[in-house]
Amino acid sequence: MMKELLQSIGINIAISVAGLFGSLLMIGKQATHQWKTTFFSIISGVASANYITPVILDMTKMSQKYEVSVGFIMGFLGLKGVEMISKKLVKEDKKNDSSDK
Repeated sequence: MMKELLQSIGINIAISVAGLFGSLLMIGKQATHQWKTTFFSIISGVASANYITPVILDMTKMSQKYEVSVGFIMGFLGLKGVEMISKKLVKEDKKNDSSDK
């Protein structure tokens, strides 16, 4: 029942757990250990993994069998990973706009 609820709101458990481990690894490398920073780093890592991993897999035409690995990397990168992906998407979007003219 809980699994179906999480899936219905777009949460992939396997990718989210991989993102959690990635974000915990990153937190271990950070110098500051304030609870707010730690909490938001974990949340951003898990959310990045869960919601950005499918975008990366689609953009790179990567097989679904790598989704947990990519989720771990996105959890580790957190918001930096989102920033990197969004810059790539904006660059491609600008390229597509200029070719339409």
